[in-house]
Amino acid sequence: MAKLILSLEGQVIREIELNKERMTIGRKPHNDIPIENLAVSGEHAAITTILNDSFLEDLDSTNGTLVNGVTVKKHVLQHNDVIEIGKFRLEYSNPQASQETPDFERTMILRSPLAAQPKPAAEEPQNFARTRIDSQPIEMEAPPSAPVPQAPKPPVPPASEAPAKPALIQVLTGANAGKELELTKSLTSLGKPGVQVAVIAKRPHGYFITHVQGASFPLVNGQTLDTQPHPLKDHDIIELAGIKMEFFYK
Repeated sequence: MAKLILSLEGQVIREIELNKERMTIGRKPHNDIPIENLAVSGEHAAITTILNDSFLEDLDSTNGTLVNGVTVKKHVLQHNDVIEIGKFRLEYSNPQASQETPDFERTMILRSPLAAQPKPAAEEPQNFARTRIDSQPIEMEAPPSAPVPQAPKPPVPPASEAPAKPALIQVLTGANAGKELELTKSLTSLGKPGVQVAVIAKRPHGYFITHVQGASFPLVNGQTLDTQPHPLKDHDIIELAGIKMEFFYK
């Protein structure tokens, strides 16, 4: 299991297992990892762990969050990365973490509809809640070899098998209906922070969606998810933060 090694001025204070999907770091005692120091914000940063990978997000802290000496807002953690918060250091230990250098290269902004009646995609609605989709890369293992099918267009493999083709998310409702996001990265977060957030993980044996944040859980084909990763199948309909999206293989 992934863990953090908390230290101050070279002295190890304690080790923390990342045994929850989302763990917060901050000065206030309600945080999962409380650090009582004035240089640390009340809610300073959060770490979300999906399967073998974890990603760090600075929660608009006053003094910022550093990873390996570089200020970050979001960062996919790699084995032996060092997080610096004030004078405290948290070393990330997880030999199974991906080794590819992360890159948050793309963000899609969506808007939730206020009413059931749709509006034209070109029209800019007012007072709409914003939903973000942030792509995050982690190296994906190559799918296992398989016999070449004779049919010119083989059927799309189920989520239990390695995906032969990349998958996409298409927005079905709201001002950005029709827009598509290719899931080229290994972790893609969707939702409105503070309201409802989920993560789609791209794995050798398929794509999985996991609830991360919010009192209400996302829906897939009208069924409410639980706390466990849920495998996605071709043409599944996801409902998240007031937006409907379709998952499908390219």
